[in-house]
Amino acid sequence: MPSRSPADGEALLIAAQSGRALAAAARRAGFVPLVADLFGDSDTRALAAAWRGLDGRLGLGFREDGVLAALESLAAASPVRVRGVVLGSGFERRTRLMAAIAGRFRLIGASPACVRRLKDPLDFAATLARLGIPHPAVALAPPLSGTGAGTGAWLRKRRGGSGGGHIREAAAGPGRDAYFQERVAGEAFGVAFLADGHDAQLVAVTRQWVSPGRRAPWRYGGAIEPGSLPAGLAAAVEAALRRLVPAFGLTGLASADLLVAGERWWLLEINPRPGATLDVLDRRPTPLLRRHVAAADGQLGTPEEHPAEAAGAMILYAGRTIACVPAADWPDWAADRPEPASRIAAGAPICTVKARAADAATVRTLLEARGRAIQDLIEDGKHIGDGHAQAAEHQHARHAAR
Repeated sequence: MPSRSPADGEALLIAAQSGRALAAAARRAGFVPLVADLFGDSDTRALAAAWRGLDGRLGLGFREDGVLAALESLAAASPVRVRGVVLGSGFERRTRLMAAIAGRFRLIGASPACVRRLKDPLDFAATLARLGIPHPAVALAPPLSGTGAGTGAWLRKRRGGSGGGHIREAAAGPGRDAYFQERVAGEAFGVAFLADGHDAQLVAVTRQWVSPGRRAPWRYGGAIEPGSLPAGLAAAVEAALRRLVPAFGLTGLASADLLVAGERWWLLEINPRPGATLDVLDRRPTPLLRRHVAAADGQLGTPEEHPAEAAGAMILYAGRTIACVPAADWPDWAADRPEPASRIAAGAPICTVKARAADAATVRTLLEARGRAIQDLIEDGKHIGDGHAQAAEHQHARHAAR
């Protein structure tokens, strides 16, 4: 008889801009997912025991007046006891809403006070400076060109923004809730880690990239594990995170965005929640959402081995407005699938494509080919097996056979 998971018989409320990855992770961890999100993608609804729609805009978060009501409705419909609420992206600028949710349900993960401090650019930078953690300079007013210790260029960001779509050149001028961050040159990495409020444990490193849009040059594109850091640098990053966690009281599964240039590195920001790489990383012996819940309870557990196989996920964005999504036989490697007849605005996500292979280079090749295949399917009505995707699958099979 199989052993009973500690999560069996409990539900998790999930609220996020897109809740599909969290819902899938909850299922893997033995929880019953109850989801409220912006999209209501077909696979999200299939994974969730119940779903409610939220109003809002990707990258900007939610209209607050419907979130708590949606969670209350989901809790009332739950077939089992509700363990608590896991929040995904979209709440970084909504700490008052987080506090309201925490007043009604158990909040599993970072507290509103922790998120408020992490997303206050001056507090965050000052704390990193005190802890001796390298980071780009920040300012609230548009800095003069040529100032700063890096390239002399600056970026404008939105407080609590997510997904990179809010980032602009500083020359674009100030904007609502804007701050400015010095632009430093380097390769983008993500570091997923567990935090218990006092200590941190590194889970994984991913190599990340952007998918530039017409007005969003730093829009998040995707990630692949493993993303190898230079020798010694991973240990330095983990040591920095172990100093950072107690300074902010961070709990749960979180991630750090880094830029790396040779032996130098800079911490750009902390995402105090399960992030966009959840699909890529949840391949370990213990499901990551179970470890997220345990870390929020103060239990980091022991480090687990990294998977031998490389894995990646890439967000595919619409190049033009898709007025009516066609009914399609979606492949298993496509997630966040839009409902048939739904509308996708230009620049909005179409779906997520995933791949696994023996090495990161093959994964990236597969992701690009699969992205083109979905673009053909959704925007041009071609069959999913046509062209580059089929060739890439053959390449993958040949590589695996060696």
